[in-house]
Amino acid sequence: MLETRDLTLHYGGSQILNGISMRAERGQVTCVMGTNGVGKTSLMKAISGTHARSGGTLALGGEDVPVLPAHRLAHMGIGYVPQGRMIFPLLTVRENLETGFACLPTGERAVPDRIFEYFPVLKDMENRRGGDLSGGQQQQLAIARALIARPRVLLMDEPTEGIQPNIIQLIGRVIRQLRDEGEMAIILVEQYFDFAFDLADRFYVLSRGSVVLSKDRAETDKAEVQKAFDLNS
Repeated sequence: MLETRDLTLHYGGSQILNGISMRAERGQVTCVMGTNGVGKTSLMKAISGTHARSGGTLALGGEDVPVLPAHRLAHMGIGYVPQGRMIFPLLTVRENLETGFACLPTGERAVPDRIFEYFPVLKDMENRRGGDLSGGQQQQLAIARALIARPRVLLMDEPTEGIQPNIIQLIGRVIRQLRDEGEMAIILVEQYFDFAFDLADRFYVLSRGSVVLSKDRAETDKAEVQKAFDLNS
């Protein structure tokens, strides 16, 4: 569904990503792992268009995609749940969800029932302002908002950060359900090792903007992925 080849990214004169090649397939969770500062969020920004890549190629559904702004990539099917959630605090839960309508044809702009099946608390708080929600509730809202646009690829950047254990379990169940439904490729950026390992079908471990391990689950084990993660911490 999505593939990058030799992708690079700069912030001014500093090169952050050094030729990242990766693929994410529909019906799978592709996990990008590594500690702070290795380039995980920069990779998500490059794929989503929130920071233009400097070089390399991005393909979606087998078709090469030029460097485009985030709203154009969103219309093409790239959904982004950013680190820090970035919900609109003064809009209600319902209004936050409706911001996802921008990617849909006019006649299809409705919040599907399955959104509230994934995250029942959002139905209960539909008319509450986003800024009044707890951190865990805001994270659920951020994921739901991305799903409204019916993405072909869902990028999730540190969805467990600062979240209480019961909500982490809920998010894990939703990710598994989305994977099993087989409608999208999921790219999960995560530092919480056990959470990531349990979900992932493919692993990429980054260090200093480069891939140091690239393995399918079937060809590796937890010890190998853990070792690559620890060596580059």
